[in-house]
Amino acid sequence: MSFKLTSSAFAEGQAIPVKYSCKGSDMSPPLEWGEELPQGTKSLALIVDDPDAPMGTWVHWVLWNIPTTAHGWPENTPTDPELVNGAMQGKTSAGGSGYHGPCPPSGTHRYFFKLYALNTKLSLPAGADKDALFQAMDGHVLAQVELMGTFSK
Repeated sequence: MSFKLTSSAFAEGQAIPVKYSCKGSDMSPPLEWGEELPQGTKSLALIVDDPDAPMGTWVHWVLWNIPTTAHGWPENTPTDPELVNGAMQGKTSAGGSGYHGPCPPSGTHRYFFKLYALNTKLSLPAGADKDALFQAMDGHVLAQVELMGTFSK
């Protein structure tokens, strides 16, 4: 079983390209995880955050009910709270839904893309935040993988 998270835009521990940041187009990067999901997976969830933010961890993306038929996530996801494939997007630290790219005030920050395989589809309303997602996922996480990229403004 090789449940893993990668991106064609950047490798583990490497710099996230400018176009995926506030200095560029601020679009979400492409992500890949393939077809090998843990047995019993009914949906996937994704959280992207920056633990190096001066005021505490900054949440850049909250996404859940990703269908198991998806083997990755495309570049430039719309910021709509509800997506056409049934996935839902939650509230970020910037206050909106959808992806908000790296934009550190200074220095180099780390951005963790965390993908969770869940044994259920979640009944969360669009716009829920990271804390609500964690509560809903409690007891339902089959596996977690992550990809870390860096960014300097």
